[in-house]
Amino acid sequence: MKRLALALALLPTAAQAQPTPDPATSEAIRLIDAWADAAQVYGRWPAYSIAIGHKNRLVWSKGYGHVDAAKTVPARGDTIYSICSISKLFTAVAVMQQWEAGKLRLDEPVTTYLPWAAHKPDGRDAIPVTLRGLLTHSAGVQRDSDTGNWTPPAFPFPTRAHLQAEMGQHLALYPAGRVYQYSNIGATLAGEAAAAVAGRDYASLVTSGILQPLGLSDTRPFHPYSLIGTRMAVGWSPLKRDGSRTVLGRFDAKAITPAAGFTSTAEDLVRFGLWQIGLLAQKTAPATPDVLKPSTLREMQRIQFIDKPNGASWGLGFFNQEAEEGHYIGHDGSCPGYHTTLLIRPDSEHAVAVMTTDNHEVWGDTEQVHKLLDARRSHSFKAPAPVTLPLEDYAGRYTTGTWDNETVILPWNGGLVTLSLPDPAPAGHLSYLKPIAPDRFRRIAADGSEMHEVEFRRDAAGHVVEKIEFFNRAVREK
Repeated sequence: MKRLALALALLPTAAQAQPTPDPATSEAIRLIDAWADAAQVYGRWPAYSIAIGHKNRLVWSKGYGHVDAAKTVPARGDTIYSICSISKLFTAVAVMQQWEAGKLRLDEPVTTYLPWAAHKPDGRDAIPVTLRGLLTHSAGVQRDSDTGNWTPPAFPFPTRAHLQAEMGQHLALYPAGRVYQYSNIGATLAGEAAAAVAGRDYASLVTSGILQPLGLSDTRPFHPYSLIGTRMAVGWSPLKRDGSRTVLGRFDAKAITPAAGFTSTAEDLVRFGLWQIGLLAQKTAPATPDVLKPSTLREMQRIQFIDKPNGASWGLGFFNQEAEEGHYIGHDGSCPGYHTTLLIRPDSEHAVAVMTTDNHEVWGDTEQVHKLLDARRSHSFKAPAPVTLPLEDYAGRYTTGTWDNETVILPWNGGLVTLSLPDPAPAGHLSYLKPIAPDRFRRIAADGSEMHEVEFRRDAAGHVVEKIEFFNRAVREK
């Protein structure tokens, strides 16, 4: 029974069950779950949540750690986090909705819509600051407000009145159109312009125009602090040298909400990503108006500005990244106590969101989830296994007590996959075992060649208790 419990522990909990995915995806998710669990435990991250979607549905989500400071409320896939700069994606959609309506022009000076948004003149030759420049972070606008947004403990974000007053008091950082400079002020101005031409306040514009139509009921342009410690995770400081943390004070992004003020869940962000995947797949405009036209989203995700010194490329609000395994589109968010990422892959039709309440950057984690899904989908042995074994007998965690913290072994495409944990880059360190006889496997090299034998041993009751490789033993946890 203990071994059955161990095997079940590596699967999603019933409370968070999702529609059953295909067998390959199920095996990949089981490995992702084991990897994420070890990452959270060994990294001592207070809360950690992951969600995965494919094509038109959420296929899996799970949380690790705890939501509250007392560590009594488990994190889930629908735990609410501050999503910080992922807010900019919703602002970009709001801008393009007004562009579709003919109320905004991307290459018009932003002062056409916001007369107060002009910098202090400095005599430098520059093109005007435009919405295209603001959405691609190429407008040369200062990064943050002079209030010192991110300074603890108060996190003094500006009011709209302060933002309007300070714009004319500062010089532009760079001439527009020449240099990449990530800017929360720039994204805020874009959101302000969309709200101004719509004749509505920003919060109601994005709520009624984007969040409600897409069914994103757990995404808000504010922090629902009445839910803190129950549905919303508390934000924590980085680890101190003595291993302790402190709960960070709450912050209100105020005027900077279009750039950094939203909250959401991993599940909701994946739904947002799946909407994009579905819209991109359409070849003609839908009969019923959607939040955006397919052509508009394609234009947003087309590379519009390349930042060569920093190796980054931007669409309209979206970060674009070419990688060996495919093309990532999305955004991440970092603010006091929270780090979050949403990445979609139009080629594989997967959307993945990862969130944490640690200072751990989760962009790489999100990529690794995509890569682990790829690894199972593309895996094959050079020749079929000569025997079929009860692979679940071998599933679990194994320890040597010396070389690594633990190794997880799980079923994988008719054989086994092994991975030492924790590992920040698991997709590059997977190892495969091909069954050749009862309790005997052959290690597979990176090029698919068959190598030495690996043996498993059982106790008197018939339970697998050890892995033997090169005469060295790893004990299976009970």
